[in-house]
Amino acid sequence: MSDLKICIIGSGNVATQMGLALSRKWQIVEVYSRTEASASVLASKLGCTFTTDIKNLTDDADVYICSVKDSVLGDLLPQKNFKGKILLHTAGSLPMSVLANYTDNFGVLYPLQSISKARELDFSKVPLLVEASNEETLSVVKTIANGISNSVYDVTSEERGKVHLAAVFASNFTNHMYDIAGSLLADSNLPFDLLLPIIDETASKVHLMPPSKAQTGPAIRYDRNVIDKHLNMITDERVKRIYELVTEDIHESLKDKK
Repeated sequence: MSDLKICIIGSGNVATQMGLALSRKWQIVEVYSRTEASASVLASKLGCTFTTDIKNLTDDADVYICSVKDSVLGDLLPQKNFKGKILLHTAGSLPMSVLANYTDNFGVLYPLQSISKARELDFSKVPLLVEASNEETLSVVKTIANGISNSVYDVTSEERGKVHLAAVFASNFTNHMYDIAGSLLADSNLPFDLLLPIIDETASKVHLMPPSKAQTGPAIRYDRNVIDKHLNMITDERVKRIYELVTEDIHESLKDKK
């Protein structure tokens, strides 16, 4: 399938990084984005044409990969005829069935990674979760996935939804904790870099042991002396509630696992 032709619908973080990975293996024939600025930038990187009108998107492609906001798909896709083509989306929590009205050959190519447009990404290390409406389409999706990643998993829409939920806790929520921590340090004019060694060590440990075994800190033993001192230092009531809830949950969950 070296002659596979692909269209990218979208120009955001996932569309950009996946498009770059795909372009090293296959021909990207066109990019769609609602704004000319975004569409032209990505098209230039991928060496293809672009359009800002989905109705004018080329028919000369085998696979159309949608990387747009979930809420946009319902308005966008009905404007284009995808019959006889393979139509994929890249969302974590969106069921495959949302594409069923547009073609018989549809599926999912979901990258399990925190992806930013401006940060270079080695896609070969990104787990790809795949699903398709039939075996023939699944074969094409797997060919695409295996062409850009060394980790490809067959999962159902329900399973993918659970993986996406877990990823929100593991990545998005964790990153928000970094932001809170950075704000606490900034209040005393201290740099966030102070935390990088402990962040790196915590992340490294879970490669070697379960997170419950890697957990440290006052919440494990429910040290009220330290906990109360911390709470008194927090002036933002919302952050205080987060601290209390997470502390209680750490203590209770680890107590249950003893």
